[in-house]
Amino acid sequence: MKKAIKCGKLFDSVEGKVLESKVIIVDGKKIDAVIPTGEFSGDGYEVIDLSDKFVLPGLIDCHMHLGSSGAANSMIERLISTHGDLALASLKNAQKHLMAGFTTVRNCGSAGFTDVAVRNAIDKGMFEGPRVLACGPALGSTGGHTDMNYNPHLTVHESGDQSLIVDSPDAARKAARYVIKHGANLIKFMATGGVMSRGTTIGAQQLTYDEIRAICEIGEMYGVHTATHAHGTNGIKDAVKAGVTSVEHGMIMDEECVELMVKKGTYLSPTIIAAKRIVDNGVEAGIADYAVAKAKQAISTHEWGFRKCLEAGVPIVFGTDCGTPFNLHGEQYDEFTYLMDFGMNHTQAILAATQVAAKLLRMWDNIGSVCPGKYADIVAVDGNPMSNIKDMEKMSFIMKDGVVYSK
Repeated sequence: MKKAIKCGKLFDSVEGKVLESKVIIVDGKKIDAVIPTGEFSGDGYEVIDLSDKFVLPGLIDCHMHLGSSGAANSMIERLISTHGDLALASLKNAQKHLMAGFTTVRNCGSAGFTDVAVRNAIDKGMFEGPRVLACGPALGSTGGHTDMNYNPHLTVHESGDQSLIVDSPDAARKAARYVIKHGANLIKFMATGGVMSRGTTIGAQQLTYDEIRAICEIGEMYGVHTATHAHGTNGIKDAVKAGVTSVEHGMIMDEECVELMVKKGTYLSPTIIAAKRIVDNGVEAGIADYAVAKAKQAISTHEWGFRKCLEAGVPIVFGTDCGTPFNLHGEQYDEFTYLMDFGMNHTQAILAATQVAAKLLRMWDNIGSVCPGKYADIVAVDGNPMSNIKDMEKMSFIMKDGVVYSK
């Protein structure tokens, strides 16, 4: 039986406006039609009345780490966790996102392709969960971000941690092909230092232009998009020049970075919440002192670059880096507030988690809006996030692929 969802208010993410008194007709996994309430007869449908709710497309989070718990020092967890442990934790965390209204998520780094396993299990119907885009292990340089700074006598198998080490263009090409071979939807690489890695300078470029270009070249050849962890200015510039699809974090920019991103059509996934959670909790909560210091450094310049990107028209998506310290899975709604604190209006913040995110993931034909022919990924909240963005966390209805998970 077809479902009919009565909407009091429906967010139109195509035009960026709110529609009144609409009925969404759902046939199986897809949306069949969106019609005025006055044209709906009600006969022969399973009616779901959301007349007192604010209805939106299923939300999209473009940056997370499903295998990390959000503990103060998750690196210790990774040292003692098997791939089986991480796969089960990743599945549980993915389910938390679904129940928070995020019907599609992009994982940006995992050990042992556990995110691929979780994606496949959900796609096969073995478990409930969101639509997962997986990247497997990220690519990075020797001593770079995600090349864990262990005792020099300890070694980790190339697929045993969250990174593959590449120190030349040829090695970069091989690693990019390797993750695609094992099921990655995208290629993630580390262009610069990071907050959570010991011994790295946050702004320092860690892959050469030729290495970055080799990775992007393979992505283009295979038809998958690329994402770069990049805080530092020079690393951002080289990644954008090399053709990366999205810059993750992008906390230390200059005018040229912004100009290049506009010229190339590069997306920004700012993950504001990640650094803020680290700074707000601090060393008192058990976070490493070097990580807190680097997060403070990154935050000091982040808003400037974000506002410049926003003003220039750089497409900005909703991404949270869930799994970093105190940045818990399924509890990422504050990112909407932070996006607005940095200059977005209500419409732009919601579009970042719907239309713009879907376009980054190259899935706009299927998700990101409530339109005929697209997957029936539909959520609803109490209140009105167009007047109070914090109402986004009042999730009261969740549908993915036409299946209702919460109402």
